Amino acid sequence: MALVKTVATTPFAGQKPGTSGLRKKVTVFVQPHYLENFVQSVFDSIGDTTGKTLTLGGDGRYFNRTAIQIILKMAAAAGFARVMVGRGGILSTPAASCVIRKYQTFGGIILSASHNPGGPHEDFGIKYNIPAGGPAPEAITEAIYARSQIIESYRIVETDDIDLDQLGNIRIGEMDVEIFDPVADYADLMETLVDFNAIRALFASGFRMRFDAMNAVTGPYAHEILERRLGAEVGTVLNGTPLEDFGGGHPDPNLAHAHDLVAALTGADAPDFGAASDGDGDRNMILGRDFYVTPSDSLAVLAANAHLCPGYARGLAGIARSMPTSAAADRVAAKLGIPSFETPTGWKFFGTLLDAGKATLCGEESFGTGSDHVREKDGLWAVLMWLNILARRRESVADIVTAHWREYGRNVYSRHDYEGIESAAAEGLMDHLRGLKLVGTVLDGRAVTTFDDFAYTDPVDGSVSTKQGIRVLFSDGARIVYRLSGTGTQGATLRVYIEQYEADPARHTLDPQVALAGLIITARTLAQIEARTGRAEPTVIT
Repeated sequence: MALVKTVATTPFAGQKPGTSGLRKKVTVFVQPHYLENFVQSVFDSIGDTTGKTLTLGGDGRYFNRTAIQIILKMAAAAGFARVMVGRGGILSTPAASCVIRKYQTFGGIILSASHNPGGPHEDFGIKYNIPAGGPAPEAITEAIYARSQIIESYRIVETDDIDLDQLGNIRIGEMDVEIFDPVADYADLMETLVDFNAIRALFASGFRMRFDAMNAVTGPYAHEILERRLGAEVGTVLNGTPLEDFGGGHPDPNLAHAHDLVAALTGADAPDFGAASDGDGDRNMILGRDFYVTPSDSLAVLAANAHLCPGYARGLAGIARSMPTSAAADRVAAKLGIPSFETPTGWKFFGTLLDAGKATLCGEESFGTGSDHVREKDGLWAVLMWLNILARRRESVADIVTAHWREYGRNVYSRHDYEGIESAAAEGLMDHLRGLKLVGTVLDGRAVTTFDDFAYTDPVDGSVSTKQGIRVLFSDGARIVYRLSGTGTQGATLRVYIEQYEADPARHTLDPQVALAGLIITARTLAQIEARTGRAEPTVIT
């Protein structure tokens, strides 16, 4: 029997999970006791772990393997009977949710900093997902944080590291460790949701696509599903090998960081369809030939066409979106006669709606889309849904989206990110906005009808979340939203969301930066962005 060792420790300040777990620099996580303190705080906060099964894996970034070995030894000391680990420590975030739900494990620990860079001096992250498969709600994350601030010791089994690359079962003390294929269960689930036969026929017809896995976790999933099961030509998947530093790139599927894919989808000889996913596989970017689909529009188009996909042929119960996401999906919900929900940013807020059967599809403007098949956003699922729709409609991406705009109108939309600004300056900017009195005033010709700091009462469990983003809503349907991101590890990121409804088809093809030019100036002036942050222009525009 392996020896369980109790190690004395002291708390670390700041082990407070954000919108999706605890994210810090690797240099922080490698400090003695840092990871162990947080893991013990998780185990102490989630109930009796004796005899339970835990799911474990991550996106393969630097420190992933080391962290898994530590967590396994601590899980054995905590009394878990079994831990299911993706081979090589690999497990995409949506696949982890799939495994948790399929095998009814006692939740899981996912190691990822999502779309943030990886490497010895870059980012790492850890989060606990509950048995329903989704991120821990605030009641649990607050309990974890509270425990981390008073922790005095942690327990760990003293034993050698195990081989994470060989499928099969290994014992750590009294605990069984199952090293399983991280792709198979997820790929099988996808076959129940989308029409693989129709997509195979699409590829057989000469349809071409490129999927950029960005040297992140979705590479193995995309190779198996797109190239092997669906028959896309070899070479469809780009950057398909997960690397600890993501090949030196930034694994964020947007126009700035997936620039090679954007270039590949440009011109008359370009492929018909392009897509990318992020570090842990829960985000997606959708491209047609010479055409970019915003995440907000993607959610709306998927909702309007979901009936073409077998898993959603019976219709949708409802559609949920995060508050900063455009209202395009709301218009689809209204036409379908189903409810729409506006939640704070953070996938955990969709969980109760999905569990209660109130929503079927949900999405965030930050390139995250998903459904009730798991309790995480799911990048590759969104790509497969688009392929199913393309296979059934046999129209181009551009034609499908522009037809959608003609039917519903276009919510012209853009997000401006100011990354790595000084935290005090960012907080000062938000405090400045909160101190304004705008209702009834006119800003650059637009009357302000609503001005608030968004608060949300969950319609299922009654929980309340406040200070979720500052909204400026205008009488003509336009809006500006300001929010500080909770996903970074250094400084602060100010996100500014600008949206304007356009019913006139003659203006649907305008570049959003042109169509929104006046509103963009209003947003910058109102918040005094340049004066308060020193930034004349955003770091990233999407």
